[in-house]
Amino acid sequence: MNIGIIGAGMIARIHAQAISSIQGVRLHAVYNHRLAKAEELASCYGVPAFDDLDAFLADPNLDLVTVCTPSGAHYEPAMAALAAGKHVVCEKPLEVTTARVDAMIAAADAAGKTLASVLNRRFTPAMAAFQQAAEAGRFGRLTSASCYVKWFRNQAYYDSAPWRGTWALDGGGALMNQAIHTIDALLLLAGPVVSVRALTGCLAHEGIEVEDHGVAMIRFANGALGVIEGSTCAWSADGHPARVQLAGTEGSVFMADESFEVWDFANPNPEDAVIRETLMKGAGAGLGANNPSAIGFLQHQRNFEEILTAIRDGREPATSAREARKAVALIEAIYESARQNGAEIIPR
Repeated sequence: MNIGIIGAGMIARIHAQAISSIQGVRLHAVYNHRLAKAEELASCYGVPAFDDLDAFLADPNLDLVTVCTPSGAHYEPAMAALAAGKHVVCEKPLEVTTARVDAMIAAADAAGKTLASVLNRRFTPAMAAFQQAAEAGRFGRLTSASCYVKWFRNQAYYDSAPWRGTWALDGGGALMNQAIHTIDALLLLAGPVVSVRALTGCLAHEGIEVEDHGVAMIRFANGALGVIEGSTCAWSADGHPARVQLAGTEGSVFMADESFEVWDFANPNPEDAVIRETLMKGAGAGLGANNPSAIGFLQHQRNFEEILTAIRDGREPATSAREARKAVALIEAIYESARQNGAEIIPR
């Protein structure tokens, strides 16, 4: 499988590392609208660089492209790649509105190609254990399901590129950009949300259009209640971990990044002792909480491997476009509720 990258920034470099670590897969080419940037990344892997998207996509040996442009600039290159007969993977979020996501899904279906997203935080041993416990019904009646991303980005982060902090290209702030992986995990574990009430604000940054702090109260289809909180103005020397917390009548699990702070069930299983021994949280900084470049590529590699296996098997990948749409739809509903001063909104 030959894979090309659209983009040449930090995320594109993580994708390149992940792709190059997969057996039987080759990084084939790099496109960026600035040729020097494309050449800078491409030269690390000895592959061609392009600043002409049509020429990049015209290569018959190119099988799949991964889109690493700003969030609100996924649509155009993804649609072009699908029209050129390529499979497409987009960095999170798949796009910044459900309308754009739906158009991309329709294009992929018409082309008979796979469209998937990077939801790399799904691919950890802790997440697998958490999901297995939820699917096994170990929480009894689920009563509480919440997630919290209290991270920090300084003003220089938003000032570093003109698209940062804009509705058009960032699609939102702390919720759409930083918290979306954790919101995706919450939906995967607790199921769909039927209503939301939210407030957001820009509390600590200047010159940005979007929120740097948002809080939502949510009601799940299964009756559980919860809270979503996302922030880029929660300072910490090392950074707070992203947290997902589920509790019910027979169990409670609190996950912090890739390990657990609480793993507690009324009816213990033999594997609980192994989880407590190997996956309980020790001291340490939050993963990517203060420094986005600190995130490694292993989970991206696993995410790509799942997508490539699904393509070979002719099935939908676990991080398909339809799956990735769910978090975008919920965040869209949160923003609409905030615009209406906390009115109850039903995600669509």
